[in-house]
Amino acid sequence: MSVAYTERAETRSTAVAPAWLFVGAGIYLLLLIRGDGLLRDADTFWQIKVGQWIAAHHAVPFTDIYSFTRAGEPWISTSWLAQVLFAQAFDLGGWAGVVVLTAVAAAAALALLAHVLCRFLPPLQVGVVVCAVFALASPHLLARPHVLAMPVMIAWASGLVSVSGRGGAPSPWLLPLMIAWANLHGGFVFGLALIGAFALDAVWNAEAARRKRVVFGWALFGFAALGASCVTPYGWGTLLAARNILGLGEALSLIIEWRPVDFSHVSALEVCLLGLLGLALFRGVRLTPPRILLVLGLTQMALAHSRSIEVFAFLLPLVVAEPLSVQFSALRRTESRAISLSAARLAVVVFLLCGFTAAFAASRSYVPASGKSLTGAVQAMKDHGARRVLNEYFFGGLLIAADVPVFIDGRTELYGEQFVLAHADALQLRNVGKFLTLLDTYRIDATLLDPSSPAVHLLDRLDGWRRVYSDGDAVLHMRTANLASQIRPSLD
Repeated sequence: MSVAYTERAETRSTAVAPAWLFVGAGIYLLLLIRGDGLLRDADTFWQIKVGQWIAAHHAVPFTDIYSFTRAGEPWISTSWLAQVLFAQAFDLGGWAGVVVLTAVAAAAALALLAHVLCRFLPPLQVGVVVCAVFALASPHLLARPHVLAMPVMIAWASGLVSVSGRGGAPSPWLLPLMIAWANLHGGFVFGLALIGAFALDAVWNAEAARRKRVVFGWALFGFAALGASCVTPYGWGTLLAARNILGLGEALSLIIEWRPVDFSHVSALEVCLLGLLGLALFRGVRLTPPRILLVLGLTQMALAHSRSIEVFAFLLPLVVAEPLSVQFSALRRTESRAISLSAARLAVVVFLLCGFTAAFAASRSYVPASGKSLTGAVQAMKDHGARRVLNEYFFGGLLIAADVPVFIDGRTELYGEQFVLAHADALQLRNVGKFLTLLDTYRIDATLLDPSSPAVHLLDRLDGWRRVYSDGDAVLHMRTANLASQIRPSLD
């Protein structure tokens, strides 16, 4: 079976060479036009701020310098390279630069996926798959480090799946991809896990006489990849930092992207899963046991954590495309006249895209929605001299960008499970006494909260606190006197 895969890949790779260009250009233009949607995550603010600090100091952070609750405690930035790229894009082109960088990365990932799939599937089927992948991944296409790492993830996974289908061992030329991934985003740990998964597939596809050699080749590559993942300013620290995220326990349920999928309403993931299940039942799809385990593993990840949906979307087609093209003749790539793509033609396309980008960005003002909504509240907070602010979790990024020390922000691994849970319980007033204790323990002199927070209504009626600013997005209270000891007994 693996020999047939190889032959198809070699005979069809040039027949549709320009397809990746059309996909990439189309996705890029769409994301550029809808650029504000890429800036809807408030964590983008602190990502840029960290990148600017790294560029200014020519060093990476080892301790926290942005909060007053964890100031000086150990913290490393596992996405330092992506943050520097975002900071440089912002310094060069403002928010338009950030949008362009994000759009380029996302378009490159989809273009690379299309290029790999075109080796096995007809253009029409590739187009359908790419559209489905884009629909699943679009909610997660944000100006954050994981998007810059997407093209690296696709290149890494396609390299592993290709060699595993032939029953061979990976090339060491893949290792630079792991180095880049480890410096761009903490998701590189998943890339290491893929080595074991595809190693099983390679052993299954290899001839019996070669299996020991294949096992040795993959084991050697695995150790080399592990070493490559430590080629960062933090060394082993980057790899060990993943434990902090995985050890957040119940606190992960408070973060939207870490919550399990909600099937109470129809979503793109539900439609795709049901469609794939129906197709498998109708056509009798057959995969090798290792690839079945891969499909099940990717599906479980997508169901357990919403942030894994784009991983499922990008990698599932890579896992099943080759065996399905062999099993079903209708999915086999038919020979067609190759459309040559010279360097000159490619340069013309790139030039036209750059020209459109410059013209469109000049006529469009990109501003994150959260940046607009909190401008008044942050200015009021500075005018009143607030220093120790109890803030909502999702306000942290903007406060860091405004040089305001935060109580909490999106760096959840810095604060830990108990702190994050205590913060959420306090703002929801699950225990009023603990909320008042929190205000005293951290000497809070101001609160910046969402208008719907139960704590807002308590502060409105609490002696010693005064509402000084409010709008539809945030409410600012300032402490006027320390009267907590007088009121706590009656509230308890």
